[in-house]
Amino acid sequence: MALTALLELEFKADSLDDAKKVMTRVLDETRQFDGCDGIEILVDQKNEARWVVVEKWRSAEHDAAYRKFRAGEGAITDLGPLLAGAPKLEHFTTL
Repeated sequence: MALTALLELEFKADSLDDAKKVMTRVLDETRQFDGCDGIEILVDQKNEARWVVVEKWRSAEHDAAYRKFRAGEGAITDLGPLLAGAPKLEHFTTL
């Protein structure tokens, strides 16, 4: 069953230029990951430092494999210092 993951990120206001560079690289890698059917980035109109990344996955197993990759060899070590708080990740399926 297909799965949509919503990843909410809030960056430090003074780190937006660096965040855009890091996220461009990260999302290019993610788009190439097996089972990724697409990614869209939503930027809050009232707060440009708040982003929601909409990830479409072919299945929960593909998403799980991606999360395992990011927790290990694919860890994004340069993202943490740019964030204003902890990321929030939620998963949804379509009715």
